[in-house]
Amino acid sequence: MVLSITPQACCWSCGTTSESSKLTANAHYRDRKKTTLGLVKLDAERKLVFGGFGQSSLQGCHSRVQAASGVSIEPMEQKFPTRTEETDKVSTYLFRTENGDLVNVFVRDNTVNYSVYVELSSLQLSSGGDRLVISWGMYRADSSSLKPLGFMETPFTKTLSGSFTLELEFEAKQIPFYLSFTVKSLADANLSGWEIRSHRKTNFCVPVGFGRGYPTPLGLSFTSDGSINFAIFCRNAESVVLCLYDDPTAQEPALELDLDPYVNRSGDIWHASFESARSFVSYGYRFKGTLLRNTNSFDEGNVLLDPYAKVIDEAIPNNKGTGLKLLGRLCEEPVFDWDGDVRPHLPIEKLVVYRLNLTRFTEHKSSKLPTNVAGTFSGLTQKLDHFQDLGVNAILLEPIFPFDEEKGPYFPCHFFSPMYCFGPSGGPIASINSMKEMVKEFHANGIEVLLEVVFTHTAEGKVLQGIDISSYYHACTADDLEAGNSLNCNHSVVQQMVLDSLRYWVTEFHIDGFCFINASSLLRGVKGEYQSRPPLVEAIAFDPLLAKTKFIADCWDPHEMVPKETRFPHWKRWAEVNTRFCNDVRNFLRGEGLLSDLATRLCGNGDIFSDGRGPAFSFNFITRNSGLPLVDLVSFSGSELASELSWNCGEEGPTSKTAVLERRLKQIRNFLFILYLSLGVPVLNMGDECGQSSGGSPAYSDRKSFDWKALETGFATQTTQFIAYLSSLRRRRSDLLQKKHFFKEENIDWYGSDQSSPRWGDPLCKFLAVRSKADQDEVENQANSVYAGLRGDLFLAFSAADQSETVILPPPPEGMAWSRLVDTALPFPGFFSTDGEPVIEQMEDLCAYEMKSHSCALFEARSL
Repeated sequence: MVLSITPQACCWSCGTTSESSKLTANAHYRDRKKTTLGLVKLDAERKLVFGGFGQSSLQGCHSRVQAASGVSIEPMEQKFPTRTEETDKVSTYLFRTENGDLVNVFVRDNTVNYSVYVELSSLQLSSGGDRLVISWGMYRADSSSLKPLGFMETPFTKTLSGSFTLELEFEAKQIPFYLSFTVKSLADANLSGWEIRSHRKTNFCVPVGFGRGYPTPLGLSFTSDGSINFAIFCRNAESVVLCLYDDPTAQEPALELDLDPYVNRSGDIWHASFESARSFVSYGYRFKGTLLRNTNSFDEGNVLLDPYAKVIDEAIPNNKGTGLKLLGRLCEEPVFDWDGDVRPHLPIEKLVVYRLNLTRFTEHKSSKLPTNVAGTFSGLTQKLDHFQDLGVNAILLEPIFPFDEEKGPYFPCHFFSPMYCFGPSGGPIASINSMKEMVKEFHANGIEVLLEVVFTHTAEGKVLQGIDISSYYHACTADDLEAGNSLNCNHSVVQQMVLDSLRYWVTEFHIDGFCFINASSLLRGVKGEYQSRPPLVEAIAFDPLLAKTKFIADCWDPHEMVPKETRFPHWKRWAEVNTRFCNDVRNFLRGEGLLSDLATRLCGNGDIFSDGRGPAFSFNFITRNSGLPLVDLVSFSGSELASELSWNCGEEGPTSKTAVLERRLKQIRNFLFILYLSLGVPVLNMGDECGQSSGGSPAYSDRKSFDWKALETGFATQTTQFIAYLSSLRRRRSDLLQKKHFFKEENIDWYGSDQSSPRWGDPLCKFLAVRSKADQDEVENQANSVYAGLRGDLFLAFSAADQSETVILPPPPEGMAWSRLVDTALPFPGFFSTDGEPVIEQMEDLCAYEMKSHSCALFEARSL
């Protein structure tokens, strides 16, 4: 008869493996079927320590443990050695009864079988109540279902010291399982009496063949002897089931262990340990409980991914109709040789960034890469020379975490591994190794690797919702929070997960920095309110392990595909993606906006970054991976694109009109000119260098794969050369173009076209010029530099007018003359020059220069 029970032991103090425990025996019993039952008394000098591991191989899935009922027991005198064999491992557990008595349990693994010793001491028994039996059963996946035949009863023996002891022995092939038991006192011949249970009025419960485990670190961890520890956070589950698979494509696990909430739980961390992986290759968890069932997205039947898994198997269809299933792989992370890797640690003001989508960058057949390499980290490595040609020293990768493939990379479902498909063979190990090889190769060429990360929300209905939605997510979402999938970033558990993720990517993958998408949501409190000092943002800023890591806040919201401006707390550590720069530059070049707005952007965005940071903390961009790409920004401006602040230069969409095409070409040059010559970090978007178009669509999904043949066009040739020139100019004139601090007031002058003061408040004025003066201290310090004669003042002029402007240049410094370096209105290849073209003086001490409509120009004072 099978008895339905709920065995939940109360572990008052649990112990680990102890090879020094001394075991002695007063008597021993053996049954005829070689199922050993016995008695043991433990040396009083033993020490209780924590843990314990099982060792054996399990034969098959959900194997039923065979036990004999009605066993004939014969007494047999036998002495145990005073010490266990060196190969034996003993796990110790100490329980408290309802009456405060102690129950000691010792599980010994000698590789051939497992022995469970139970000792009861100082029992408060009634008169004549000295006949005790243990009523025991075994379970794995379901604590209410005991194997094989419900409870069996085995008698204790009373020792001379008054303790009650026995020994149960199990074959190794039966493990792992839980031994659930109570103790009964038989008061009379009718076997009636009373039952001894734990102080929580539940059965005692002991793991056999596996260990209690440890609550830290979270996730899967390995010790030097090969033991495996599982640990996962879940506050509101009543039960957590560890699911082990011997085939990662199987729908059902080969083994399920219903973790005991008292033995295998510390606080809100559930944990267990094994001596080895045996034949298992993957793992996941099931979660049960009333609080979890009350959530709409919860299904107790789902096997969920460990949030801290470092190696993830390829997703497979879920037969429960809830999308794809992800499992963690039961293996250590692959060892990688980082020997010789030196992180560039570039000063933030020196950065020139290229933003790209890993898959789209090389997946097109024009990349001429093998099929298994195209669209992967390895493919990116093989295109490294493209970044060098552009003068880029940092790449910014769109999110590479596992994500919802229907919604895209900005909707992640995990934070501790790269997407499995980014490896050359499509597997998780290949993806990890090829990413590390990519980072190492880029570092060797002086290029930093930055990652876009999303920690503010997850894909809907994915892993974390099923684990503990009330801890991981906002319970009461504000009006502008995406219901159901907005992470509660400033909850202590989520905060720890984010910090652990960042540390992992920095230490294991040598990542140089992170750009936090939807960063305004990082400021949300537990009820959705904005906080002035959000704990997570502050913790990231001051984390010692991340002290050399770059942090960029990007308030672009993937849900609405628009940025949400906010005043971001920074502690002088956080940079920001500057949306105002994009908007003001677009407005000026289409003939709208105020000159003061453009001036603010050119000089480092003092309205945002004069709060103790400086212009280098502004990541400037003209286009990004959503919205119109650069060529479409000057080709489409229909009413549906009003938010893009674009201008089609006279005709909507594709055209063959020469005047329109020339105007568009000038505008593209103008955008690049302002981007690279403004203070701050320029961010170039993938495809803008070769005229990649989305057909006028601002949707992220309409962005196309990079066409490598487009780089062979005349437009791409002159544009890439111009970008490379601007990058080299920033390096050469780093004293004026890569400043860490704002200009001193005496080192910058503003002009109208005729040397008059700019008409700052006139919306009809479309011309602005600025003279940036070389700091004399820096000039003197670099007197012996190879560029010493090329470090005079710079004069920049910007015209968004429809007609030409005659610009009067101010007198150059003594002993110098003005040379024109750039004029975006001139034809290729003469519109920019490294050597510079001298400007002829028209009057004494004055130089006049005619600027065409919609153009920009740059002049440099050089020694005569």
